[in-house]
Amino acid sequence: MRDGKYVVLTVDDDQDVIDGVTMILEANGYIVESALSAKAGVAAYDACMPDFVLVDMMMETMAAGIDLAKTLKARGNKPVYMLSSMADGLSQVADPTSQGLDGLFQKPLNPEALLRTLKSRLA
Repeated sequence: MRDGKYVVLTVDDDQDVIDGVTMILEANGYIVESALSAKAGVAAYDACMPDFVLVDMMMETMAAGIDLAKTLKARGNKPVYMLSSMADGLSQVADPTSQGLDGLFQKPLNPEALLRTLKSRLA
């Protein structure tokens, strides 16, 4: 938390996704930090110590997002959720928790689902 507001870190190689998430969350009272790569995501995590993390599944490489999620999950007990255009398919073939994830969001992101999840996980 910073200044009485929860901090959400969004890591995605698509600036448009980051901008959309930022607009939704800031309008609902959250502070948003962001990074455009997995490497930058680790540095941003250490710098801002977020309360909640959103990670794009495929960035620099196909495994970059999942590897980042596992790395961040190992650094603390913060919720780490994946953003993916394959989220529904992935959740049917693998248990998200076995990949170090707390959950998955399908792109395009459903703002109401994100806000419900944040409210329940950060309450």
